Amino acid sequence: MEIKSAEYVGSYVQLSQCPSIKQPEFAFIGRSNVGKSSLVNYLCGRKALAKVSVTPGKTQTLNYFNINNHWHLVDLPGYGYAKISRTMREKWETMIRTFILKSEALQYVFVLIDARISPQKIDLEFINWMGSKGIPLGIIFTKADKISSPEIQSNIASFKNKLLENWEELPPHFVTSSEKKIGKENILGFIHEALRGK
Repeated sequence: MEIKSAEYVGSYVQLSQCPSIKQPEFAFIGRSNVGKSSLVNYLCGRKALAKVSVTPGKTQTLNYFNINNHWHLVDLPGYGYAKISRTMREKWETMIRTFILKSEALQYVFVLIDARISPQKIDLEFINWMGSKGIPLGIIFTKADKISSPEIQSNIASFKNKLLENWEELPPHFVTSSEKKIGKENILGFIHEALRGK
């Protein structure tokens, strides 16, 4: 798949405000500062489509982008950001989970995982929760350029082994680097096949 057009649609704080056009949606989510906005920009071939920040917790809304006038990419707030109030964290969590459970157009949720680190409890819990709800998902390992290939493979293997404690069949996974331009074709190819199957 080639992304020929990517246009910002709007930002929303609850599902009822989101676009009513029933185009398929593919959502991206991960822990704060996992490189989500950089990945969105890389996939879409735009430098500043999604706002990139070194400050965790920058994305605070459901951000919609119209791709090729055919489907929506939805940039979700990061989870696990501690430096906000408990009330705000609970508000974000409610917004995210309501969107994931109730958006009728949602096709897949891609969960971004930092390839540099060992499996984190919060990531595993979030993926297991989506699995328990039957949400179609894929896992994207980011920042693959930051460490050696053997280290990446070791971390991915550890993550898979942790998931296999609860999963019989693992979700598809992708390895990416926004800086080194790695992984784009595989993700867009997966989305293309998902759209063809509709």
